[in-house]
Amino acid sequence: MDSAPTAPEVIRGEAATSVEQPLARPPLVLNRRSFSWLTERISGVVENPAPRWWWVCFTITGTIAMFGMFCLGYQISTGVGTWGLNHPVGWAWDITNFVFWIGIGHAGTLISAILYLLHQKWRTSINRSAEAMTLFAVMCAAIFPGVHVGRVWMAWYLAPLPNAFGIWPNFRSPLMWDVFAVSTYFTVSVLFWYTGLIPDLATLRDRATSKIKKFLFGFFACGWRGSNRNWRHYEMAYLLLAGLATPLVLSVHSVVSFDFATSILPTWHTTIFPPYFVAGAIFGGFAMVLTLMLPARAMFKLHDIITPQHIDKMAKIILLTGSFVTYAYMMEFFTAWYSGNAYERFAFWNRVFGPYWWYWWVGMLFCNMLSPQLFWFRWCRQNIFVVYFVCMCVNAGMWFERFIIIVGGLHRDFLPSSWGLFIPTWVDLWTFIGTLGIFTSLFLLFVRFLPMIAMSEVKITLPEADAHYGSTNGQHPAAAGGKERM
Repeated sequence: MDSAPTAPEVIRGEAATSVEQPLARPPLVLNRRSFSWLTERISGVVENPAPRWWWVCFTITGTIAMFGMFCLGYQISTGVGTWGLNHPVGWAWDITNFVFWIGIGHAGTLISAILYLLHQKWRTSINRSAEAMTLFAVMCAAIFPGVHVGRVWMAWYLAPLPNAFGIWPNFRSPLMWDVFAVSTYFTVSVLFWYTGLIPDLATLRDRATSKIKKFLFGFFACGWRGSNRNWRHYEMAYLLLAGLATPLVLSVHSVVSFDFATSILPTWHTTIFPPYFVAGAIFGGFAMVLTLMLPARAMFKLHDIITPQHIDKMAKIILLTGSFVTYAYMMEFFTAWYSGNAYERFAFWNRVFGPYWWYWWVGMLFCNMLSPQLFWFRWCRQNIFVVYFVCMCVNAGMWFERFIIIVGGLHRDFLPSSWGLFIPTWVDLWTFIGTLGIFTSLFLLFVRFLPMIAMSEVKITLPEADAHYGSTNGQHPAAAGGKERM
């Protein structure tokens, strides 16, 4: 008998020698980390004493948040005259901040829901923090329209209930649609975030050393035992919530854009606003995710979990959505020129060369259009300092964009006699700075008391999670008697 290898053995050998590293995907967790290492590293952030830098940061952000709350109380007790609102600029700093914070909250749901439905496993290292960022951003956003009405105690009129005088909300108003869109988005985001937390809360429950922690983690873990039945129900609930949250990513900021698009003011009355606002929201949201995650990655030494691959992919999404925003900017100017409408042409000319000219040149042109173009180059996407610089530019640029849209469309009315400038007061400034303090303080509390990375989801991406891991022939390494082969 000839001892030459059989055809299947030859094919298998050629495949092993010719297809090795070139087609191998880079690992999502570096340095061959194990399940136990992931559990220890991520749980250790919650279980170990808070580092000194955490107390310093929380003291600073908490102080800023408290002063912002003081400004809100002062405005409520005194009136909206403490802000710089005037005629014709009835919407200004407050609505700018509302749209800005709503936009920040979009990346969390996109990372969690849409990328989950598309089976993008690289999301697992960043989705938990992005979801938490969504909740905190929506909380900050809800402050401004509530205070903007002037009488916060009458905000319940926005609910679909008649008041004592038989007045019903105007359901034809996009401002009314905002209430339902944002509240629905927040509710689904909370459920989605909490559902993903349950397996990790059970892990912290089992590792807890004090009775209080064991009780609290056990209560919120809802009796999780990690059984097949638990996982089956968990995955079904997570899938349904992801499917429910996906259309909300597109609908919420589209509804916010209708606040402007349904008016007849130049620069506002345009059909490009819904996709333009959604792309801008994802653009700014991803920049904020990197703004928060890069410092957390360095301080908690999570380089093996949040890898350069994650940063590279997020930078590419920022480049993609930034290109959408750039196209929308150009189409706005083209439409104003092609329409032949003198008011539209003047409004866009005023946007570039009017009193707020530097908002457009610095904020919209440099920060939003030019700075993301650095991500065409791979070395820029791999340089942490360049990535962080671009993300900070995008954060600032998206705020300037909202200010230019709102104040730039209002401060020069159809009649020159109605023109006026908006100048923010110290209450305007510190109310917005206070919301930055609230947002950052809530995020610091989150990373201190809850796992900032989804342990159960990251473990699924490890090679050990594969049932055939460690096998040379694609079969599970078990002998006929059921014992594992050594």
